[in-house]
Amino acid sequence: MNCSRCHGLMVEDDLIDLRESYLPMWTHGLRCVSCGNVVDPVIARNRRRQRATVGPVLETTAQVRTVSRHAKAA
Repeated sequence: MNCSRCHGLMVEDDLIDLRESYLPMWTHGLRCVSCGNVVDPVIARNRRRQRATVGPVLETTAQVRTVSRHAKAA
């Protein structure tokens, strides 16, 4: 798998969360060996949710811009 930031190699890693829980919580995730970008199941889920809600808005904005450009040309 390639990193979404730098396209480097992602490797499996054991991650620990010391801040957000009373007891340390271990989870598996992916870490980029080049830039250190981390993706775990929670990060992946939040990114999918964000794309699902932002995607239609961006598509609509792009369509409005395209229509505006065509209207100016005519």
